[in-house]
Amino acid sequence: MKNTLIGSLFLILASSIWGGMYVVVKVVVAVIPPLELVWLRYLIALVALVCIGLVTKQNWKIKREHIGVIMAISIVGYVISIVTQETGTMLSSAQMGAIITATTPAFMVVFASLILKEQLTFKKAISVSLATIGVIIIVGIDDIDMSSMLGGISLTIAALTWALMSVLVKCLPSDYSQIVVNTYATLIAFVVLTPFVITRLPKLDMNELTDPTIWGGLLYLGIVSTAIAFLLWNRGLQILNASGGGIFFFFQPVVGTLLGWLILNETISATFWVGSVLILFGVLIVIKDRQREQSYLSSQQTEKF
Repeated sequence: MKNTLIGSLFLILASSIWGGMYVVVKVVVAVIPPLELVWLRYLIALVALVCIGLVTKQNWKIKREHIGVIMAISIVGYVISIVTQETGTMLSSAQMGAIITATTPAFMVVFASLILKEQLTFKKAISVSLATIGVIIIVGIDDIDMSSMLGGISLTIAALTWALMSVLVKCLPSDYSQIVVNTYATLIAFVVLTPFVITRLPKLDMNELTDPTIWGGLLYLGIVSTAIAFLLWNRGLQILNASGGGIFFFFQPVVGTLLGWLILNETISATFWVGSVLILFGVLIVIKDRQREQSYLSSQQTEKF
C-alpha cells in the first residue's frame, strides 16, 4: 500500500510539472524555436543529472543486454515524442494537441498488454475511459480546425511514442538507478539532436536569451521538467504497472489549465471542474485496484509460509 501511494505521488508530481511546462514553453518558444528549445533543455538537464549522479555516487554501469532498451527509450521518448509534440502543437491548435495527447494512457494500456503481457482488466478500461472523457470535456471539441492534418498526425505520433517509451521503461530491472537511466537517455537524445541544431544556434538572439524570464524558463524546462520530472515518472512506473500508471498522465492538462488561469489569465469554464472530477475518479480506481492487488499478493505469500 505504501509503495502504491509513493508511486502515485511520483507520477502525479511528474504530470503536474509537465502541466506547468506548457505555460513556460508558451513564453520561451516566442524567442527560441522548438527544436533548439528541446536541445537546450536536454543540455541543461544533462549537466544537472551528471551533477546529481556524481554527488550521490551512482553506479554508472549498465549491462550490455539493456543498452538497446535505453537507446530505444531515448530515441522513441526523448527524441521522437518530444520533437513531434512541439511540432504538432505549433502546426495545429492547442485544443487538438490536448485531445490527442490525452490518448497516451490508452496507448499505454495497449502496449503494456502487448509487450509486458499485463492483464487488461475491466477496471483499467473504465478508469482510462473516465479520464479520457474528462479531458475531452475540459478541452472541448468545438471549433477545432481539423484541416491541420499534418499537426494532428505529428501529435498522434507523439502520443504513441510517449506511451511506448513509458512501457519500455518497465523492461529495465527495477534495481537500476533512474538517475543513471535518465542521464544516459538524455545524453543519447542530446547527441542525436545536435547535428540538426548546431547550425541553427548562431541565429538565436543572444540579447533576448539574457532576459531573466527566458533563462529562468530554460532552467525550469531543463532541471525541473526534464531532469526531475523524468526521474519521477520513470520511478513511478517502476513501482506501479505501466497500464495503471498511465492514468496519472491526465494530471498534465488539468494542471496546465489551472496555471494558465492563474498566470496567463485564461478563462476556466464549469466543464473544467466536471472533467477534473471524472479524471480524479479514474485515478482513484487505479490506486484502489493496485492496493487490492498488492494485498492479495501479500496474503498469498503469507499462506506459503
